[in-house]
Amino acid sequence: MPRSLLVVGSIAFDSIRSPHGEAENLLGGSAVYFSVAASLFTPVRLVGVVGEDFPDEHHELLRERQVETDGLTVIEGGKTFAWRGYYKENMNERVTEDVQLNVFGDFRPVIPQAWRDSRLVFLANGSPVTQMSVLEQVERPALTVADTMNLWIETTRDDLLSLLQRIDGLVLNDEEAEMLTGETDLERCEDRLLEMGPHFIIVKLGSEGARIAGRARGAPGATGPEILKMALPAFRHGDVRDPTGAGDSFAGGMMGYLAGLDRDVTLGDLPAALKVGTVTASFTIEDFGVARLAELTMDEFNQRLAAYDESLAG
Repeated sequence: MPRSLLVVGSIAFDSIRSPHGEAENLLGGSAVYFSVAASLFTPVRLVGVVGEDFPDEHHELLRERQVETDGLTVIEGGKTFAWRGYYKENMNERVTEDVQLNVFGDFRPVIPQAWRDSRLVFLANGSPVTQMSVLEQVERPALTVADTMNLWIETTRDDLLSLLQRIDGLVLNDEEAEMLTGETDLERCEDRLLEMGPHFIIVKLGSEGARIAGRARGAPGATGPEILKMALPAFRHGDVRDPTGAGDSFAGGMMGYLAGLDRDVTLGDLPAALKVGTVTASFTIEDFGVARLAELTMDEFNQRLAAYDESLAG
């Protein structure tokens, strides 16, 4: 049996334009992309907040994908978090045109009592104060991983540094790693970040893939390497329509894989988890929103994972 996986984060309506089309009021948000991606490998416990305008079809999609929604709070009379933006021609630059936090602006996550025993916890992008409040509610999780962004590094740095002392893994992009550490060399960034508390760091590099650096916890009976440093390229294909949510899907694939191991995670498990996350994200970008993830089958995933392994070998 997979071990329980909890995610806490944003649920949103996204309106997106790219050189390949546009779409309005899509189901989005960091916790949604994570959940739909992770659900390919394991059931997911989702905690978030939406307004009364959140349609039944979105509830149904989540439930169909093994996403448990008992932790989803619906605010009567409220409006769901909404984001609007577009991608420039190179698809690497995203411009935000409008953000309406709505009910997410007052989000105070409450973890259902029955979920406080969750063994794996992912703190999707959000205020470190909010993320810390989740850790105060869960009981001795085996693995906790958090995502962050430049906003929190700039405005709540001290709270973020406190959070880093409480988590096992941190996910961020290269610019954020440099901002948080003051270093410009990525290897030095990784070393500095590990000194701040986490056991492993994953640095997202967009279309260039991802890097991971980690050190073993030193727990009795632990197996695998003591120190891990590696980089993996993205899965290359030409069908990129919408990069929104790729990083969250990457994290979802990674954590879903680790939850499916049904044992304590070691440093040696992370390279395989990184590959799974990379391949999962490669499906997300093929369509707008979570449309491609929502129809993804395990057979399709395994075929692409085998192709990715072959590309790495050759």
